[in-house]
Amino acid sequence: MLVGMTIVSSCGVDTFPESQIVTEEQKADISAAIPDRLKADVTGMFSVIGNQFCVFGATSSRDDDAGFPTVCLSQDLNGPDMISDNSNYNWFSASSKYSDRIYTYANPYMRWAVFYNQIKLANDVIKSIDSATENPVLKVYLAQAKAVRAFDYLSLAPYYQFKYKGNEDKLCVPLVLDYLLSDDPSYNPRATVKEVYEQIMKDLDAAIIGLEGYTRVAKTEIDQQVAYGLRARANLYMENWAAAAVDAEKAMTGYPFYSKEEVSQPAFNDITDANWMWGLNLTPDNFTDAYPSWPSVLGSFSGDAYSTGVGSYKDINVLLFNKIPPTDVRKGWWVDENLHSSNLSSVSWNGVSGDAVAKLVIPDVKYAYNPYTNVKFAQYGGPGSTQNAGDWCIMRSEEMLLIRVEALAMSGNVAGAKTLLESFVKGYRDPSYVCNANDATALQNEVWFQRRVELWGEGFSMSDIMRLGKPVVRYHNNKESNFPEAFKFNIKANDGYLLLRIPQRETNNNKGIPESSNNNDGAQPVSGDNPTLRDGITD
Repeated sequence: MLVGMTIVSSCGVDTFPESQIVTEEQKADISAAIPDRLKADVTGMFSVIGNQFCVFGATSSRDDDAGFPTVCLSQDLNGPDMISDNSNYNWFSASSKYSDRIYTYANPYMRWAVFYNQIKLANDVIKSIDSATENPVLKVYLAQAKAVRAFDYLSLAPYYQFKYKGNEDKLCVPLVLDYLLSDDPSYNPRATVKEVYEQIMKDLDAAIIGLEGYTRVAKTEIDQQVAYGLRARANLYMENWAAAAVDAEKAMTGYPFYSKEEVSQPAFNDITDANWMWGLNLTPDNFTDAYPSWPSVLGSFSGDAYSTGVGSYKDINVLLFNKIPPTDVRKGWWVDENLHSSNLSSVSWNGVSGDAVAKLVIPDVKYAYNPYTNVKFAQYGGPGSTQNAGDWCIMRSEEMLLIRVEALAMSGNVAGAKTLLESFVKGYRDPSYVCNANDATALQNEVWFQRRVELWGEGFSMSDIMRLGKPVVRYHNNKESNFPEAFKFNIKANDGYLLLRIPQRETNNNKGIPESSNNNDGAQPVSGDNPTLRDGITD
């Protein structure tokens, strides 16, 4: 399952940067484009990243191929805060041990193709619409497609090159647009970091204008506030602090936060929640197979899953868990060393309730939880359900709040940022919270801690590591560690092995990406590496 392999098939929506635009039967002339014909294309553009087997196809039977949610899981397992078992049942062990930097492996190809496939669909929509159209429906479709394309590049760029500042002229990923960039479609070299972000900002600027006044029909779509949220992320990555603060405020306006009561039980699976700004609606009707789904590998309540059925749970690093105050409601998002969690007080499964659920063993269905197993995420049908379905959040108001706090602090308004952070945490997570950070750097580190707790399991771990220039610290040489021995290592912030490699399928076909330019620095970490390394948060 985890051996190196060259991928030879997908599900028919392939985009390969070497050809810039994948040629299928072309759309009708721009002048003939009509909203009714494009409606299905736009719907497919939004939904494709939530499909099962969306990269490799159903015949591959790859249970790690569940689109964007499992990409997020891979990225978090690269980081310091999420732990899984070292076993043959763990489809994502490649990410935990960093063998996903081997460019012949399936996992890095999946994390590449999910986004380039969606870029292909966005480009199809963009090239089907006259840029000067006055049709209000087409203007919205055009804006949404540009926002989707920007989201995809934002989901790629942080992992193929180090942070934006200081690395603007280094190579990132190839740009694939709705028009050819060169006369030779088989030659499409990696664009620089600056070029990629220029395209992201160009698309988002246009999207924000094009979505003015538009009211979407569902949270699976992008509206103007979501576009502002994406631009807030981009500005955060680029360290455009003042702009990031403004965009985050515009994005989150009108969206409340999860209350303490709402997150005092398993949650984070319902797109109708008031704080969700954008997400994937993944109902049981979307899932023909139980296993390639995020509840099967990240959740802890399924009656037919890898996590529960073979004990391949996703746990929090004890170093981070121990830093969460006992008065913080988020402490209950994981069971403690005694398998207790206040989040389980409302949970019943197979005739037992509360902490007994953590200890419950059902042969071939559920193992007892590990210490520090997550109980953050609920699923459709409740505990014991075999549906393995649940909506996936791509953007919520709490992320925007934390962007705004960091951006305010780094743009000089430390006092305002501190007040905003204290108001959020005291009001919604920990009534005893006091922020002791008194300068911009300290407050940025405090926000990083809050993001590591608040957004755990949602795919932000490594993008934060990369944009902040931080090391990956999984263990201390003088403290306990709950990482399996094979995954127990630390990685320095400037180690070239943090960068993902361009997949072999791309380098084989793209003359613009020779092997010499494929992020070849560094070596795969091994158990025990860098025992004295610290990150300033879990010290």
